[in-house]
Order: sequence, then C-alpha cells, then structure tokens
Amino acid sequence: MKQRFTLTLALMLALVTVLSACGSKSNTNNGASPSGSASSEPVEVTLAGWGSSPEEQALLQQVLDEFQAKNPDVKVKYEVIADQYMDVIKTRLIGNEAPDVFYLDAFEAPALIEKDVLEPLDSYVTPEFDTADFETPMLDAFKSADGKIYGFPKDSSTLALFYNKKMFSDAGIDAAPATWDELLAASEKLTKKNGKKVEVYGFGQAPELARQMFMINAFGGKLADDQGKATFASPEAEKGLALVIDQHTKAQTAGQPSDVGAGWGGEMFGQQKAAMVLEGNWAIPYIQSNFPDVDFGTAEVPTVNGKKGTMAFTVAYVMNKNSKKKEAAWKLLSYLTGKEGMKTWTSKGFALPTRKSVAAELGYDKDPIRGALVAGGSYATSWQAGTTLPTIMNNFNNQFVAAYSGQSTLSDALKKGQDTANKEIEAAK
Repeated sequence: MKQRFTLTLALMLALVTVLSACGSKSNTNNGASPSGSASSEPVEVTLAGWGSSPEEQALLQQVLDEFQAKNPDVKVKYEVIADQYMDVIKTRLIGNEAPDVFYLDAFEAPALIEKDVLEPLDSYVTPEFDTADFETPMLDAFKSADGKIYGFPKDSSTLALFYNKKMFSDAGIDAAPATWDELLAASEKLTKKNGKKVEVYGFGQAPELARQMFMINAFGGKLADDQGKATFASPEAEKGLALVIDQHTKAQTAGQPSDVGAGWGGEMFGQQKAAMVLEGNWAIPYIQSNFPDVDFGTAEVPTVNGKKGTMAFTVAYVMNKNSKKKEAAWKLLSYLTGKEGMKTWTSKGFALPTRKSVAAELGYDKDPIRGALVAGGSYATSWQAGTTLPTIMNNFNNQFVAAYSGQSTLSDALKKGQDTANKEIEAAK
C-alpha cells in the first residue's frame, strides 16, 4: 500500500497534475500530506450530526472554529441531519456517500461495528491522545468483541438521584438516601395522599429498559448472553426488578410521570409531583429554566444489594471506513475527542466530559449538582447490549409495563418478554 502511494505521488508530481485527481483508496488524505506541503488547498472533511439546541450548535461551531484555526490544512464541512438520523447515515453508508466523521450513539454502535463500515482507530492513536483518560464504560461501548476501538466518546451522562430539598426538610429527612432501603423508607415519608389518590409520589420511576438495566445487574442478572439471546427472566434479574414493581404496586410510594399527568421524570419532578427521580444531566437546565423555584440537590444513585449502579448514555465520533481523507478525518476526530476540544464542547455543562481530566479541570467532579453524575461514570452500565438490543428492548418494555400496571405478575411478564424476544431473534437469523 505504501509502495502504491509512493508511485502514485511520484507520477502525479512528474505530470504536475492536481493532487485531488487521485482517487486511490490508499491516498487517505485525498492528495494532501499530513503537513499540507503537497497541496496549497485544505482538505475538506465532512462531519455529520443530529440537531440540537441553538446554544449547543453555537458551542460546536466554536470547537470547529478553534480546530480549523490550529489546522488550516483541513476544512470542515458540517451537516446537521435533522430527521431520521440513523436511517440517513445507514443509507449513505450503503451508497458510499457517508460523511467522513459522524456521531454514533452507543445503542447503535454494535450493529455498525458488525457490518464493518467503521474505521478501526487503534492504529491512529498516539500516546499523547491518552485513551486511559476516558471513563472505561464509555470507551468500552465503542469496542468490538476483539477489543478494537471504533469510536471515541465525545460526551455522556449518567443517572443521578434528584431530590427536592424543601420536601426533604418538611419530612424531616436530613440527607439523600445512600441505599435502596433508605430510598424506600424516604419514599414512604415523602408520599402525599388525598384519600386513596396519590398527589405527590416519594419517588418517580421510568418503567423502561433504558432506565432499569442496572437493576437487572444488581443481583447478578444479565440482560442477554454472548450470543445475543435475552436472559432477563432469571431469578437474579427478577430480584432487582421486583424492587421497582413492588414500590409501585404494593407500597404505592412510587409512580411514573403519566400517573400525575407529566411527560417525563424531569417534568414530574419540576411540577413537584415527585420528591425524587433518577435523571441525567439534561434535566439540570430544564429544571432550572422551567421550574426556577424548585430547590433541588443530586446524589449518586442509591446502592442496590450493596453495589453502586447507574446507567450511562454516550455518543462517539466515528470514522467512515470508506473515507478517502482518513488522515485529515483523524485530525478532526482526535481534536473533537481530545482534551482541548472536549473542554470547549463541555464547558457550558450541556453535556459532561468522558475524559476524567477534563471533568476535573472544569470542576464538574466537585460540582454540587453535576458531581454525582460524574462520579457514576466509572461504574455505570452503558445503554448498549449488542446487535439484538432493539428486539430485546421492545419485548422487555411491552411486558414490564404490563407488570408495572398490575396486569401481569412480574415473573410471567419477564418470561413472556424473553420468550418472544428470542423467537424474534432466531427468526431474524
């Protein structure tokens, strides 16, 4: 490959042709050497992501402007894919028209890694890039089964316990619960009823797999096995999930947002219809903007079975395997996920760093609100479980809601969900 590159370059120089005319796959920098000496024109790298708030878009543009000021040999063409992001990306990958670098959610990563459409990044990494600085669960979410790295996480959020300080004070509770038993006891004190109708729940829940996967793990359960088959109907998994169901159906000190006319946990908490909820970093600006009178604190998710646990939601920058500008693409990707670029991107707190050093430099690890979210990064369960997760998720959610509403026992619901998921997984082979 190196010989082909050398020959191609020599011929091009001899003929005094434009470097961009070379379509060779081995010429990964599209005719420009890493130093830019082979061409006076910058290499254009395409970058794609989904839409976000104007504030976040402005912040990303700031990062890109800083990158281009330091790398004048690379020009970034940024595209926002506003609708059906993954469908568009997959279609473009099939048609060999995908961007050089793009966002990839951890949930979607296993499928693209398996389809061999992403560039493995291990060979590009230098010691200065410092992969050990990333929180392990976030980095592992973008590794293949053989340990190759296909993406570096640009940001993340875990879940933390949000609690209403005034409600705690009124109930005589001095501190956030540190264990699940303490959470159950606090929920009892914080729940307010008018007759049989609950007006304020002690704890707001989200009965869905994305929020309950760590509860499956708490007593040694597993969502799926190494072959991608669902295994969540085990006694170990049921023991953790029963804590969720029983608090709603038996103790009646926990409820979901729809029980009080809210759309999600942050709204339920902001409306003060739940004294505690498990939410992510995204809830902080929402509550502060929409419910400024609510005085709240955060704490790490209470331990279950003596173990720390939470969920992690993360997104990486990845490189298109068929990119013809890989050197320039790596320059961009490594800056965006490097310490400097990540510091700028996460400086406003819209998203949290996946690098430990950046979280410390920005003070998020000691922040009274965000510190609990940062702390969970080292032990979180990533929202990912192989290529069969979409099928498993749909069947789990359908049956778990039935148990949550009392229409089915938890044991029956889990067995039915697991059996149906595995039939669908087998049929799809």
